[in-house]
Amino acid sequence: MSKINILITEDESIVAKDIQMSLKKLGYNVVAICNNGDDAIRTAEEHRPDIILMDIMLKGEMSGIEAADQIRKRLNIPIIFLTAYADESTLSKAKITEPYGYIIKPFKEIDLRTTIEMALYKHQREDEVKKERDFLYSIVENKDAKDIIFVKSNSRLVKVRTKDIYFVEALKDYVVINTSNARYTIHSTMKDIERKLSPNEFIRVHRSFIVRIDKIVAIEQPNLILEDEKKPIPIGGSYKDELAKKINQV
Repeated sequence: MSKINILITEDESIVAKDIQMSLKKLGYNVVAICNNGDDAIRTAEEHRPDIILMDIMLKGEMSGIEAADQIRKRLNIPIIFLTAYADESTLSKAKITEPYGYIIKPFKEIDLRTTIEMALYKHQREDEVKKERDFLYSIVENKDAKDIIFVKSNSRLVKVRTKDIYFVEALKDYVVINTSNARYTIHSTMKDIERKLSPNEFIRVHRSFIVRIDKIVAIEQPNLILEDEKKPIPIGGSYKDELAKKINQV
C-alpha cells in the first residue's frame, strides 16, 4: 500500500520540523514544507498531495484560511487546519473553507493520526458519492440507456435491462425488482419505480405489483400468470380496466 502524501504549511520552522518528524514516525510521506500561502498553493498544484496540514495564522499577506480557500476552489484536496487559536472568530472564518478537521497546537501524535485518517476517509466517501451521483445523472441524460436501470446491490450499482424484469413488488418501505435470475431489494416507492419504467412496457396491476406486459402469459381472475413464474400476481379491482386496454383483449 502506497504511503499517504502530505503537504505541511507552517511558518514556524521548529513546529514544521516537529510535525514532519511525527508524520514520518506515523508512516506518512511529507512531500514538502511551505511557510506561506502563495507557496502552499503552488506546491499543492505541483505535487497534488493526498492531504494538506495548514496553519491558520500564517505570516505574510495571505493567511492560511485564504490559502485554503484558493486550494479548495482549484484542487480537490482535503485540508486540516493547524492552530493555536481556537477562538470563535477564527473558527468561524475557517469554517467557510470547509476544512476536514482541526488540530490544536501543541498536539499529540495520536490526535494527528486520528484527524488525518478521519479526514481521508471522509474525503474518499464524498468522492464516491459524487462519482455515483454524476454517473446516475449521465445515465438519466443518456437517451440510448432508456432500456436500462441501475439498482444498488451490496454497495454496487448493478445494470439491469428492463426487458429482463418480470415484476416489481412492494414490501413496506422497500420494493423488490424480480428478474429471471435475480432479486434486487431497494429502498424506494412504487410510484418512483413506476416513473422510471416505460408505460408501454410495464403496467401496475395492483397497489403492490408492477409487471412487464410481454411477460404475461395468462389471466385467471383474480390473478395473472407470468412466464416461468409459479407465483400468481393479484389484479387489483381499480387496475382491471387499464390492464384490459394494454393486453389487447378480444
